[in-house]
Amino acid sequence: QVQLVESGGGLVQAGGSLRLSCAASGRTFSRYHMGWFRQAPGKEREFVGAISRSASTTKYADSVKGRFTISRDNAKNTVSLQMSSLKPEDTAAYYCAADSTPLVPGTRLDEYDYWGQGTQVTVSS
Repeated sequence: QVQLVESGGGLVQAGGSLRLSCAASGRTFSRYHMGWFRQAPGKEREFVGAISRSASTTKYADSVKGRFTISRDNAKNTVSLQMSSLKPEDTAAYYCAADSTPLVPGTRLDEYDYWGQGTQVTVSS
């Protein structure tokens, strides 16, 4: 089992940057693909990006491609989401999640086994 705790959220002006981190418990972190999702008020949770176990593969939603970067450190059991050129529409609660499927990282919510509690990101215009 994996427990995930996000941090790094906050209030930032449009055009600014923010770095989210997700710390995982347990010794099996490297067995999981890791993903980031977000959920704005009144909207469904949506895929933001994902990184494979070895960090050899990353995926991003079109809405964040070129602005967000996912990285991971398996020695420290952490995954990060570097967000730049932030827009008001990026405002949401951001969640990290762990995916144990054997193939490439998933983009659907039901592909992920474990979830963090989320961290709020608010981008002011």
